[in-house]
Amino acid sequence: MPDIIIPLPASPKSVRNEHILPVIPLLNGVVFPSTETILGFGREKSKRALENAYDATRRQVIIVLQKSSVVADPKPDTLESIAVLCEIDRLLPFDQEINALVKGIKRVKILEYIALEPFLSARVVELNETIENDSETMALTNSVIGEFKKLVSGKQVDFLNFMNLMASNAPERIADQVASTLNLKTKYKQELLETLNVKERLRKVIAYLTEEVKIMEIEKNISVKVQEKFDKNYKENVLREKLKSIEAELGEETETKEIKELKEKIKKVAMPKDIEEKALKELKKLQQMSQFNPEAGYVRNYIDWLIELPWNVETPNHKEIQKAEEILEQDHFGLKKAKDRILEYLSIMKLKEEKERNNNKTKTKSSTILCFIGPPGVGKTSLGKSIARALGRKFVKMSLGGIRDEAEIRGHRKTYVGALPGRIIQGMKTAGTKNPVFMLDEIDKIGNDFRGDPSSALLEALDPEQNYQFSDHYLEVPFDLSNVLFIATGNMFETIPPALLDRLEIIRFSGYIDEEKFEIARQYLVLKQIEASGLTPENIEFKNSALKAVIRKYTREAGVRNLEREIAKACRKVARMITSGDAKKNIITENNLHNYLGVRRFIDTIAEKKDEVGVSTGLAYTEAGGDILFIEVALMPGKGNLTLTGQLGDVMKESAQAAFSYVRSRYKELGLEPNFYQKIDIHIHVPEGAVPKDGPSAGIAIATALASAFVKKPINRYVGMTGEITLRGSVMEIGGLKEKLVAAHRSGLKEIILPKNNKKDLEEDVPKYVLRDLKFHFVEKMDQVLPIAIHSFTKRKSHGKTKK
Repeated sequence: MPDIIIPLPASPKSVRNEHILPVIPLLNGVVFPSTETILGFGREKSKRALENAYDATRRQVIIVLQKSSVVADPKPDTLESIAVLCEIDRLLPFDQEINALVKGIKRVKILEYIALEPFLSARVVELNETIENDSETMALTNSVIGEFKKLVSGKQVDFLNFMNLMASNAPERIADQVASTLNLKTKYKQELLETLNVKERLRKVIAYLTEEVKIMEIEKNISVKVQEKFDKNYKENVLREKLKSIEAELGEETETKEIKELKEKIKKVAMPKDIEEKALKELKKLQQMSQFNPEAGYVRNYIDWLIELPWNVETPNHKEIQKAEEILEQDHFGLKKAKDRILEYLSIMKLKEEKERNNNKTKTKSSTILCFIGPPGVGKTSLGKSIARALGRKFVKMSLGGIRDEAEIRGHRKTYVGALPGRIIQGMKTAGTKNPVFMLDEIDKIGNDFRGDPSSALLEALDPEQNYQFSDHYLEVPFDLSNVLFIATGNMFETIPPALLDRLEIIRFSGYIDEEKFEIARQYLVLKQIEASGLTPENIEFKNSALKAVIRKYTREAGVRNLEREIAKACRKVARMITSGDAKKNIITENNLHNYLGVRRFIDTIAEKKDEVGVSTGLAYTEAGGDILFIEVALMPGKGNLTLTGQLGDVMKESAQAAFSYVRSRYKELGLEPNFYQKIDIHIHVPEGAVPKDGPSAGIAIATALASAFVKKPINRYVGMTGEITLRGSVMEIGGLKEKLVAAHRSGLKEIILPKNNKKDLEEDVPKYVLRDLKFHFVEKMDQVLPIAIHSFTKRKSHGKTKK
């Protein structure tokens, strides 16, 4: 609408109850007819409209509500259409505003705006209300007055409005006057203003009144209860203080019920004598304190901790070794070395206790803290739970991963706000006995910073010569940890601080081979996930071929966590099919496995299809188990540069340089010229370049590939090899033999070249079926490797014979 500026007449024109009057918008709030209120106006247009209307004969103005309170300069489309015709009684300028006493007269409807400047003005028409003077209207009016009286008696209401209400007998006036006093949102007040049917308006006012009266009564009840509680506490506190003063004068002391109960608990716990004296001393301090003293809460918490700790509670040990062995075998497949060491540990515990009991000797302290080290998912934590079950003890687990604050282990001083004991003492309270199996999980991931070194705080707990008097900063009294069986776990021991590592006996957990994973899945994981998914063996069946395919094609890990997730995924698919109405039994085989798990994620590495020059087969050990890798050597014209690719680590790069130096030093035996390497460049590459590789065990494989490339004779593709090489050509011992040989067997290799010093490892670690199917060559020198691996290789010097 374009701005129209017209002069207003000195007095408003009235035709058929129509008026042309100034319009003043309100940000929030509604003025009702038959009410008086004081309003403040600060906008320039509003002040000009007020002054113009006040100068007129009748002093009338239209007050209308804005639809949005955020609009600074409202336009006609942002204002409500129903407004109130008001009379300005008086004006009172105040600072930058004008305060006005306004009286509501009549509801009006804005027909059109005739001017926007210098202020809003509009043509309006008075609205007639629908009034029915029947018995229902009178009843509604009386109800409004009754509820309003309740509201007036409960809280302060404008006394003037109340007196006007009592003096009025017109239903429409009563409805408007009550509506103006209600604590309603602006939109609800505007709704009441637009309700022209008086009977309907009374009904709405009664509903709002009733709700407000209920809220007032609830607030009143809350206030009464709070006041009563305060009065009671104040009275009790005054009486208690008077009683203390009287007792002090008489030299007598009486104990409250709470103090008596705490004293009985302290006696019942059977603490060591010096600790009991400490607890009673703190109890006496609590008795002398006011309950409103903030320190009373700290003292009470401290006494509660002393009472709840298991000072003299011990779980009987079940040390039947045969039973323990059955439990370990029942809960875990494989892990033979770890199980044997645990059974040895339990056997020694049993013999020592029997000897001490027979000779009436004081109990000797155990000097062994077991530490399980191995890749994730191989069963370290669950094995700790099995040990606790085998012994009949409680199991407590404390995760140390990411802990950097020493107070997490030793606790805070009890004088600090919110202080608590350390997590070891908290674990003892949780266990409820003084001899639980206490697992320190992820001990290799503990850190330190400016708040202290948590690993140093663990030294006392894990030292058998000190932990019978473990000191927690919060308790400030020694606690006996000598009966606790501590077991630590971690993924690697290199990051464990040396002082802490010295107190641990390391038990290594190697990754599971495919056959072990298959047995674990068949015996444990399938049944567990079928039950977890709400299925039964009648709904789903995993064929052996399917489980083996899941292991080879969908997972690549040292443990079995992802294997369990894939089995769970298949079970979820079946559960959804059953709930969709397909009740047939799902038999999962290798051929239909992709329907449940999707496209295979991994492809097995197998031996080369033909013998090639400069390509040897090495054996690798990764966190996911064993694998084979191919060493490729390419020769090209150049200046003797050596290039290494395949994302090799520093150790592997040095191993490749050592292999190259060995080949150069054996140029006569290989039938090469002394400076054969000066006019060529050598490129050594290990495929799968996105996978990081490191370690020295590929040394003989790299040397063999180099020798093959220089003498131009192919390498037997069925021969795999592993071993570290020295500059003198010695073949050094390597690790991860079990995983490497299983990978070689899986990949179709037939002969394996190993360091002679690794022969002893075949007797313990490697499965018998692998030993049966592979032919082994144990070597001490690199000169023994080349005739075995390279076809038609003739060596000029012999340094030993091949052994099978």
